[in-house]
Amino acid sequence: MRRRKCKGLVLLSFLWATGLFLYLYQRDDKDLNQALRLKEEVIAGGSLSASLPISTSIRASSSSSSSLFLPASSSGMYFDQKSYIAGGSLRQGEDPYSRNKFNQAASDKLPSNRDIPDTRAALCRNKDWKEEVKGYSPTSIIITFHNEARSTLLRTISSVLNRMIIRMMDKNWLKSTKSKSYETKKREGLMRSRVAGSNAASSKILTFLDSHCECNKDWLEPMLERVMEDPTRVVCPIIDVISMDSFQYIGASSDLRGGFDWNLDPTLSIKTPMIAGGLFMIDKAYFEKIGEYDSQMDIWGGENLEISFRVWQCGGSLEIIPCSRVGHVFRKQHPYTFPGGSGNVFAKNTRRAAEVWMDSYKQYYYNSVPLAKNVPFGNIDERLKLRKQLECKSFKWYLDNVYPDLKIPIDDILHSGSIRQTRYCMDTLGHLSGGTVGIYSCHGTGGNQEWVFSKSNQIKHSADLCLTPESLNEGAKVRLKSCNKSMYQEWIPVRRNEYTQLKHKYRDLCLDSLDFKKLTLSRSRRNNADGSNGLTIRSCSGEERTQKWMFESSKVE
Repeated sequence: MRRRKCKGLVLLSFLWATGLFLYLYQRDDKDLNQALRLKEEVIAGGSLSASLPISTSIRASSSSSSSLFLPASSSGMYFDQKSYIAGGSLRQGEDPYSRNKFNQAASDKLPSNRDIPDTRAALCRNKDWKEEVKGYSPTSIIITFHNEARSTLLRTISSVLNRMIIRMMDKNWLKSTKSKSYETKKREGLMRSRVAGSNAASSKILTFLDSHCECNKDWLEPMLERVMEDPTRVVCPIIDVISMDSFQYIGASSDLRGGFDWNLDPTLSIKTPMIAGGLFMIDKAYFEKIGEYDSQMDIWGGENLEISFRVWQCGGSLEIIPCSRVGHVFRKQHPYTFPGGSGNVFAKNTRRAAEVWMDSYKQYYYNSVPLAKNVPFGNIDERLKLRKQLECKSFKWYLDNVYPDLKIPIDDILHSGSIRQTRYCMDTLGHLSGGTVGIYSCHGTGGNQEWVFSKSNQIKHSADLCLTPESLNEGAKVRLKSCNKSMYQEWIPVRRNEYTQLKHKYRDLCLDSLDFKKLTLSRSRRNNADGSNGLTIRSCSGEERTQKWMFESSKVE
């Protein structure tokens, strides 16, 4: 009896030990990040550097940048991510938002292969992508980065490799793929760095990603399918949101059109007039044929406009692929500096896009952003030559066929520019809706002094603020109000020799600066900070200098 009990205890102990071993083994196997497994020749040779199985990455030269290659972990089989992340960790007491403008502390706490929700539609999850992608060409994934948080960059790379089916179909995949990291000699910015990545890439298809992304399950194959079918397609995923504060992964809506096709299939691609500049896939030969990126654009900004216009106008198409999901950390401000200032860099880039691709419609951009006219944009002869060589269509074709929903104020603008009274110009004084309007020394740079006189008799600032008297009584103040079809917002320009009176359409009352001059210009502009002073409407008199205005405007053709 005692012997039988001993056998039972031995058997139970064996089963317990076996179960514990299997549990620990399976747990370790699950926790191991297969994307960070080293090439076998690195493991065997005991190399001091660990090459990850990732395609081309490009990084800008910087004193605080660090290589993606570090010693292997103690197991000798995996990239030592702990040491790598620790090398860029926050100092004690350092603001976690100071370096990257997102919560680096939250990012550093997360594993590089963390689980994220599968945000795809059910039909996407049920599709057999293994069959769909047989025989497809590989793609080079190009990730450009400048002083990126190491944990965020590593999670981007891990998600790229861990969540695509193609890797699982090739047993030799980890042996044959390798990473290549290039450092530019000087800071080149996003566009030129991506071109450098394209030049270094060996695959027929290019996939561009930002360095603060997380790719969702089977993210790559749906895009490959579309580009392989037609190399003139440029495709991008639905972009989910990664919280800049908590790094929570939040699925974006897939109802991007606000409608449906008659077959009710949520997996079909969606034609789009514009793509996000940071995440897309393109055939390499087609990318080179249509002129890659505008190499004279600097750092960041405007490149998505330029490439979107160019692809559509030169015979290609842009698509969003609902079955492909990639999360992206959206920040409220840039973590890096812009030589010359971010506003000037962005204005230069967007001016180049407008001057090359928008034809006469560029005037509406300048009407909306008048300060851009003062920013030099460089020489565009090569880009204009490219457009001619490719026999690209007009911007009107783009509006008519690709983006017909865009409201173009073509027939509504009579004049745009400043409204002058001697050396002063009508000025919003920085006020928004409900604020008064005054006059201030003319500076010729638009902004608060940029106005539009429309064919509907409205005097507008920006797109939706109109000059509106409080009442139609003598001495009523004029304020900025949302534009509507109210009779209060209708004005008639009355020409009198070299100047114009701005008369209200329904009363013999004209826009007058007398009260504003008395109360404000004699003292300080700051006295009107509360918006109590402003232009008024008074009985029209051809002799009153305070009712004499001049349009310094460009007529829109």
